[in-house]
Amino acid sequence: MTPRALGLAPTGLACRGPHPTRGAERPASVTAGDRGGWGVFCRALVPVALLLCGASFGGAAGIALGLAAVTATCRALLRRAERRAARMSR
Repeated sequence: MTPRALGLAPTGLACRGPHPTRGAERPASVTAGDRGGWGVFCRALVPVALLLCGASFGGAAGIALGLAAVTATCRALLRRAERRAARMSR
C-alpha cells in the first residue's frame, strides 16, 4: 500500500496478505448470459411500475427502449470482457 493509502485506512483494516484473486481458487464466475435474465426482468419491471404510477404509455415505452439499449450494450461489453479474459488465461 502507498503511504497515503495507509494513512486513509482505518486502524486494523489495512490490506495484508495475498491479493484475493491471485493464487487463490476463484469461484465459478457468472457469465453475461446469466446476468441477461436480470436485465430482461428489470427492463419489463420499470415500465410497468411507471405505468402504475401514472406515467404516460409513450413515456414508459421510451424508457423501455432506452433500457433495452443499455442492457444490450452492457451485455455486449460483458461478453467482450469474458472473451478477453479467456484469451489472457491461455
